[in-house]
Amino acid sequence: MGEIRVGTCSWTDRALVGSGWYPAGRRDAEGRLRHYAERFPVVEVDVSYYALPSERNSRLWAERTPDGFVFDVKAFSLLTGHPTREAVMPDGLPAEHRDPAVLDEVWARFAAGIAPLREAGRLGSVLFQFPPWFRPGPRAEAFLRECAERTEGWPLAVEFRHPSWWEPGQDEVTQALLVRHGMAAVAVDMTQTLPSSVPPVTPVTSPRLSVVRFHGRSAAWGTGSKEDRFRYVYAEEELAGWLPRVRRLAERTEQVHVLFNNCCGDAAVSAAETMTRLLGDDPPAAVRLPRARSAPDARPTPGPRPTPAPSSSSSSPRGAAG
Repeated sequence: MGEIRVGTCSWTDRALVGSGWYPAGRRDAEGRLRHYAERFPVVEVDVSYYALPSERNSRLWAERTPDGFVFDVKAFSLLTGHPTREAVMPDGLPAEHRDPAVLDEVWARFAAGIAPLREAGRLGSVLFQFPPWFRPGPRAEAFLRECAERTEGWPLAVEFRHPSWWEPGQDEVTQALLVRHGMAAVAVDMTQTLPSSVPPVTPVTSPRLSVVRFHGRSAAWGTGSKEDRFRYVYAEEELAGWLPRVRRLAERTEQVHVLFNNCCGDAAVSAAETMTRLLGDDPPAAVRLPRARSAPDARPTPGPRPTPAPSSSSSSPRGAAG
């Protein structure tokens, strides 16, 4: 049985800092991270999507957390084909992901920024969250192939935001593509009421890692403000419904990261605390599996098959990294 780690997507979110979850005396950058790391074994670095990570911050993060704690780092927006603000580009480079010279420089800066985490053994994964317009096809496969080549040796996780990747008929092709490149598939929990809803399937594509990200189930996901999209409080029974799936993932991978992205107030940390308790208290067969639109998780992981290459969710930073 693999290890199951539960945490949240960001520990610096302004709404979380303002919620009172961090006690007095631990609300500075160092105190927040130490407080968080005493309660959870994994966190997702969200700020790296909005701006390139710095070596200094990565080094401080490693120093301020206990042995065994890991960071899942979200890929910079330009590296996934998302719109990127010129203001966050280094040395005045244009925010143009189609320019090979720009891409080379940004990849180099990103790699250098996370190097201290890799060297300290604290890099849990690099998350490539692609935009809703990133659909299956030759161009996407070429893009994924390039990502794999540039990140050889890194632990990678991939989240697709268009549901066609996991539709019947395409799902096996998608799994084979990720297996070929050693990329862990990200399972998601989100509202299932929208045409853009990604089904809550749990394919295993890497023996090292599986990732589950809980976005909340707000019906405003496709149209609302950031607060509307992520404002959701999970009921305990909703989390309990995921226990069998998470345990099955742990039977097939070395590590499972369960991350809560419903970052509004303390909703994410509260859900993470509840999920941690449920995983520790409930026997594996205690809860029935909720119905999903499709379930490729029930199939064995396919062997390597032909071939697999841009864009992540929120549109505004969730607070300073620290």
